[in-house]
Amino acid sequence: MSKDELEVSELASAIAGAGGGALSMTLTYPLVTITTKLQAEEKISQREGREKRSAAEVIKELFKEHGITGFYNGLESAIYGMTITNFVYYYFYEWATKSVKRVCQHDQLSTLESMFTGAVAGSATAITSNPIWVANTRMTVTKSHKTTLATILEIVEKDGVATLFNGIKPALVLVVNPIIQYTAFEKLKNVVLSKSKSDKKVLSPGWALIFGAVGKLLATSLTYPYVTLKTRRHLENEKNSGNGDSFFQLVKREGISGLYNGISYKLTQSIFTAAFLFYFKEGLTGWAVRILKFIRQLLLGRSRLQLKLTNK
Repeated sequence: MSKDELEVSELASAIAGAGGGALSMTLTYPLVTITTKLQAEEKISQREGREKRSAAEVIKELFKEHGITGFYNGLESAIYGMTITNFVYYYFYEWATKSVKRVCQHDQLSTLESMFTGAVAGSATAITSNPIWVANTRMTVTKSHKTTLATILEIVEKDGVATLFNGIKPALVLVVNPIIQYTAFEKLKNVVLSKSKSDKKVLSPGWALIFGAVGKLLATSLTYPYVTLKTRRHLENEKNSGNGDSFFQLVKREGISGLYNGISYKLTQSIFTAAFLFYFKEGLTGWAVRILKFIRQLLLGRSRLQLKLTNK
């Protein structure tokens, strides 16, 4: 495979992942809103000097005040965030996977190799997309109708640039989430493809949907406490002590159950989002490859035409 083909493959994977992420986020966003509000409820109730509300009360009040549209507060920033997150993740995941295969000279990654490629992609993604997710959390919890860019600029103006990276440490810890998810996905994928009689070793969107859901269920169940911690940090406007202190303070104040506020909604949302993401991504990859090849041929033809005109 040539260097150009490798780059097209990485770009195609990134485009398909970004498109799949945007579609899956749009379909499941009401659950994202509910989960985010439940994770932030303890902090907000303390700030407002009232009792913490139950999930049913949070949902009822949100619907009463804003109707159905209330469940879509922050959707714009979430789509931006998911699009950028998946574009960066899939580009670096594809690049790291192909690099490891090329260096190790084999076609399938071992478990450790899958974990390594996931760590590379996840770290790049966490750093790149954190400011957007900080803005998204603020927009969702404060019921803001500002654009993502306006929210980011407001945060910078009021709280400083460093605030955009609140929660970056737990976000980097949460790199383990996609590592678990994609390692499980790749292992299940390899099992199915190894038993496939077809010469075309491509996973169908249906299998991708199932394996994506299984991988996300496992990953979210194991990492949810840090998801809660990250959400709390996104609401802060000043530097805290280390994440260890925040983690133990949260447990001391709210108990172990405080780490799992909204987990049932988060599991439902994460599983459906991941399932749709993998389904759409597998379906969009072929189209992305065709479009990129067409653009490449178009640009190549244009270059040749210009060269001929120049020589004349």
